[in-house]
Amino acid sequence: MARIEGVDLPRNKRIEIGLTYIYGIGRTRSLEALAATGINPDTRVKDLTDAEATNLRDYIQNYKVEGDLRRETQMHVKRLMEIGCYRGLRHRRHLPVRGQRTKTNARTRKGPKKTVAGRGRRRGAKKK
Repeated sequence: MARIEGVDLPRNKRIEIGLTYIYGIGRTRSLEALAATGINPDTRVKDLTDAEATNLRDYIQNYKVEGDLRRETQMHVKRLMEIGCYRGLRHRRHLPVRGQRTKTNARTRKGPKKTVAGRGRRRGAKKK
């Protein structure tokens, strides 16, 4: 079992896909790392030799991945919130940050629907 940057890579997947399980490594960087280390992208993770795994570990150490990258991202968001810019306010209120509409949609960011009392019966509806 290959363990890189504290992440156990899935044994039966191709190494090209398996590397993407590491936070901060996508398909492009995965292919780049495999080309630099001379490993065939079609190799399964379970078929990696110890030397190949070591080469991959050494290559990936040059990048900011996993804990360091998560921490840096959190610090960027925290900085935006502290300086009180528009993006920081959107983060603070748990609303979409990048200009998406919120009248409908945005349920992922806002969470489950909260019913508000007195919102029904609009536009001239008569009471009985």
